[in-house]
Amino acid sequence: MGFEQRKKQIETKVSELLEPLVIYNQMELVCVEYLKGPRGPVLRLIIDKTGGVSLDDCARISRVASDVLDVHDPVPGSYNLEVSSPGINRRLVRDEDYERFSGEKVLIKTSDSIQGRRRFKGILRGLRDGQVIVEASGEEFALPLELIAKARLDIL
Repeated sequence: MGFEQRKKQIETKVSELLEPLVIYNQMELVCVEYLKGPRGPVLRLIIDKTGGVSLDDCARISRVASDVLDVHDPVPGSYNLEVSSPGINRRLVRDEDYERFSGEKVLIKTSDSIQGRRRFKGILRGLRDGQVIVEASGEEFALPLELIAKARLDIL
């Protein structure tokens, strides 16, 4: 099994294990990333909550997540666990994100060209029939979810 396939399995399993724990702590698990780092693999948890995430929030989730991960051992070998906030230019990951942040400035990159473009910077208009609607350059574009390679808020 290649790294990308193993990566996806690990991210899915860790999300399933930790999402209830994060919700119990009145936060949201934005995403889980399993990455190759310069000092070995990194398991990154991105968390959020209304009003923003504090350092204490990250430390609390890190402690309890570490305990759960030690018991269930979804990641082979050693790795570094990181817990952080999504930052001001938060990634859009779930379908619900495209509705929740409707009206906000976004930057979306697609894996294939759509109407001659792969980069869309504009105002998010929501999700309609499995397509992300974005207003960019005075036009409205419907971007199929499966073609979105990266999407984030574009506050700065």
